[in-house]
Amino acid sequence: MITIDRVSKTKSKTQILYDVSFEARPGRVTGFLGPNGAGKTSTLRILLGLDRPQSGTALICGRPYRQLDHPLTTVGALLDGSGAHRARQARAHLRWVAASNGLPESRADEVLEIVGLTGAARKRAGRFSLGMSRRLGLATALLGDPDVLVLDEPVNGLDPAGIRWIREFLKDSAAEGRTVLLSSHLMGELAEIADDVIVIDKGRVVIQGGLADVTGGHRTLEDAFLALTATETGGSW
Repeated sequence: MITIDRVSKTKSKTQILYDVSFEARPGRVTGFLGPNGAGKTSTLRILLGLDRPQSGTALICGRPYRQLDHPLTTVGALLDGSGAHRARQARAHLRWVAASNGLPESRADEVLEIVGLTGAARKRAGRFSLGMSRRLGLATALLGDPDVLVLDEPVNGLDPAGIRWIREFLKDSAAEGRTVLLSSHLMGELAEIADDVIVIDKGRVVIQGGLADVTGGHRTLEDAFLALTATETGGSW
């Protein structure tokens, strides 16, 4: 379970989050949507202990990230890039992360196979395409076989086959009882897998609920999103 309760955040004297509250539950894929600058990344950074709120709490399995005994075995996160040094080989990167978290080296090869990077195990991260970097980042998130996944734009840079693969992977992860919180700008793709949806705009949650409830009378999730955030088709989102 992920629980965000009345989280507010000010940055450079500008308030960017206003009493943000929502839950992401086990066994479900929760989509987290918002225009650029709406506060999605700030919320995820607070959840993962990378930033502190002015008020409110962000809990994973009932505890702040900083208080988790073995974070990688509780929550796997994918934010920007792969997190690997450009000069380090993919397998070496994963083995280093595994060792730092008390996990066996063999887990590196297991997650490389899961994300389809076995053939690139000895390739340096700096030579990876954007899609391969996202796969390596996901492999890192999966090292501890966590019960919670927090993913920011996981399909960015993936080809159609990769997008289909991650769609099925996330569905299967939720079916196995994991909590999946997914931020994405690809409305059509998210509508294929999300059970619940949260929409944030200008630092405030404007709607949350089941996919059908959020879509409402609109033809698509994208139409609902544009209406809820008053975003024009040619906007920056």
